[in-house]
Amino acid sequence: MQKNVFGEDLIRCSNQPLTGFYRDGNCHTGQHDAGLHTVCAVVTDAFLEFSKQEGNDLITAVPGYNFPGLKAGDRWCLCVKRWLEAYIAGEAPQVILEATHEKALEFVPLNELVKFAWKKS
Repeated sequence: MQKNVFGEDLIRCSNQPLTGFYRDGNCHTGQHDAGLHTVCAVVTDAFLEFSKQEGNDLITAVPGYNFPGLKAGDRWCLCVKRWLEAYIAGEAPQVILEATHEKALEFVPLNELVKFAWKKS
């Protein structure tokens, strides 16, 4: 079992929409995941617009890839470097820490991720 940022078993990020590099609902990673889709984020409109401006349109559906397009509130396994870019730009979405892969810690310190911990409202 792959581990989260706390060294515990990684929990599922999302089945609706189905996320993850392997489209298994988890932010698992492996040798073929060059983008390191390891951060389980709760996306916001501001983040989605930021990502689109940076060249990764996550809003528009792409049926050929079974991609429904995302809307605010969806959970999605983001590439850790995209999350970090958004963080630097002040547009980072909240993170579900228990579903974020420990590999993300190679790029973002845990104390910074904790500041963006998603909390049920």
